[in-house]
Amino acid sequence: MTSRALPGWISYGIIPALNLSLAALATGLAIWMIGEDPIQALSLLVIGAIGDGEMVPHGYALGYTLFYATNFIFTGLAFAVAMRAGQFNIGAEGQLAAGGIALAAVTVSAGSLSAFLLIPLAILASAAGAALWVAIPAIMYVKRQSHVVITTIMMNFIASALSVYLIVRHFAQAGTGATESVAFPAQSNLFSLASILSGIGVSVDETPGNVTFVMALVVAGLIWVLLYRSRFGYKLRTAGANPAAASYAGIDLSRITMIALLISGALAGLVAVNELLGFSHKLTLGFAAGFGFGGIAVAMMGRLHPAGIIIGAIFFGGLVQGGAELSYQMPGIRREMVVAIQGFVIYFTTATELIFADHITRFWIRFANWRNRTSAVGGQS
Repeated sequence: MTSRALPGWISYGIIPALNLSLAALATGLAIWMIGEDPIQALSLLVIGAIGDGEMVPHGYALGYTLFYATNFIFTGLAFAVAMRAGQFNIGAEGQLAAGGIALAAVTVSAGSLSAFLLIPLAILASAAGAALWVAIPAIMYVKRQSHVVITTIMMNFIASALSVYLIVRHFAQAGTGATESVAFPAQSNLFSLASILSGIGVSVDETPGNVTFVMALVVAGLIWVLLYRSRFGYKLRTAGANPAAASYAGIDLSRITMIALLISGALAGLVAVNELLGFSHKLTLGFAAGFGFGGIAVAMMGRLHPAGIIIGAIFFGGLVQGGAELSYQMPGIRREMVVAIQGFVIYFTTATELIFADHITRFWIRFANWRNRTSAVGGQS
């Protein structure tokens, strides 16, 4: 039995809430077992994510949460687009690294351009570089049916090694051997959220949060239109749901798969815009490590829907920021425990996401049948 018979407010609201409750319970038990107060720990986790106005200013906490959420939105969308086409793209880590390399190359070499030209060019470079990186596994799948999971994850290791070589040998200051590039030109820096809010009279602490968050929301909206309001999106979802039927209907599966993976890679590459143009203003080694794999959990938590991915990304952004504050305020809870907390959330929202679904579906079907019988009796009377 599946949860398809359930209305959206149960499938996308009640069931995820129950799963998150289980995650909170498991987290509290783990914290209690190491001798810490679970109520205090979970409270600090929430305070670290959204602030309390006293210990942690709201603007500071939310700025960091939205900064991390931006990365999760891009990688979550990247995984979702590929998954809708029936492909498990696990290579976002390598793709965003390739996007960062392409962005850095353009930003450093074209640093004399004005901001109105340099920033759009850098954004396009990050998307194009990541798309080209995923094009290799895509071509291998289309031409030789090579497994996308294997090829994309192997490309992660290649991207990591290539990043070290290029940064040390070509992007770093000559003769230093540093693991970061020279600083990007000032006109490539993006507006921070704090500066945008100050422009309308709202004063908040300066954080890495920047205008890329707004761009991520716009991109999510465009992906929704592409998937659910376009002919191509219908073909893509059909190819992923039933390849045999799609092929019988005349859909070119190779073409759909190739385009879907290219879009997926381009979305992952946009993480570089947030991290490099919005925050560090230089290419650093492993600048967004972990967000590629985290995006898989975000996409699954959001049921592969752009709106759900935004919510899941903000939630996971809050976990990252809140976890950092938690480990600072409670030294007994080390960073490894924070990672374990994230693991509980991922487990209960993805691997066991249907743990309540069958029971709730049975109850809902009985309730719907009872309501229909009652309506029929009422109509006859």
